[in-house]
Amino acid sequence: MPHIYMPCRKAEQWKDFLADPELHWQTGFSARTLAYSWSEADGFPAEVDSVLRAAPLFRDIELLLAIPEHQVPLPGGVRPSQNDVWVLARTGQEMVSIAVEGKVREPFDKPVREWRADASPNKMRRLEFLAQTVALPISALDDVHYQLLHRTASALLEAKRFRAAHAIMLVHSFSREREHYSAFEQFVSLFGHQAQPDSVISVAPRSEIALHFAWITGNVDYLRR
Repeated sequence: MPHIYMPCRKAEQWKDFLADPELHWQTGFSARTLAYSWSEADGFPAEVDSVLRAAPLFRDIELLLAIPEHQVPLPGGVRPSQNDVWVLARTGQEMVSIAVEGKVREPFDKPVREWRADASPNKMRRLEFLAQTVALPISALDDVHYQLLHRTASALLEAKRFRAAHAIMLVHSFSREREHYSAFEQFVSLFGHQAQPDSVISVAPRSEIALHFAWITGNVDYLRR
């Protein structure tokens, strides 16, 4: 049954849920690094907890549930948005949906202009849905990297499903050089704000859901796990 979840006892269990376990489960790569970082934490990893609590809205945030490789269905095609981790949290009396994208050196997929080249009707249907979900015109998305777009939509869609007041798209990066930060920065700028690493950026609500972005620097010790 796809809606029944079992407790995770160790990081190695995350491997079974990867799209390509043999390819992605390697030391120094994001999937394995993220799994150890989150599995060994008591709640949020320390750096994630610190950055979130520094924002007044989230100073008392509490992790309630974290699901590795959580899939969020999207119209147009058969592949869902597969979140590295999806978190249901609480701040005060309000619920928070957090879509986590783990990164080391990997890019955020192709820019939308490449992703939609020779697009099928299904691809265009998906792009229209994503643009509507994040409340941005399709014409503004050509230079956006596709993964940032559908991961943000995931945070919002799950916020709506669980009646959460807040949605956070969170990049947990273990890159010492902050590789691909410029793609994140450019995406956040479309919402009228300037990104800052290791801080929470709050933008205008989407469909009455408060939307936030965060790029958080991970503990590089986990790159050796």
